[in-house]
Amino acid sequence: MRKWFKPISLATVILTGMLLIYGTHDMPSWGDPNSPANRHISPRYITEATRKTATPNIVSAVLGDYRSYDTLGESAVIFTASISCLFLLRRIRRQRNHDD
Repeated sequence: MRKWFKPISLATVILTGMLLIYGTHDMPSWGDPNSPANRHISPRYITEATRKTATPNIVSAVLGDYRSYDTLGESAVIFTASISCLFLLRRIRRQRNHDD
């Protein structure tokens, strides 16, 4: 690996972390009853989820009907990350066996 690559990678990680931490200052406090999610989205899900989706469980209605694409996307990200880790570990094992 090149010598200049590690400092640039470290600087990128630190800068990204600082930006993420800075972005959390605009977020509402945890559990704030006056946050937009608690004032607008949650009451609508609670009152309309079982009627509009014909699902007796509100959690299943929200995850399966309202947020199904989001849940599918999260599953795809986890699947891709796990496959990538398997390929990386396999490559490391081959290099280790080849060096011995």
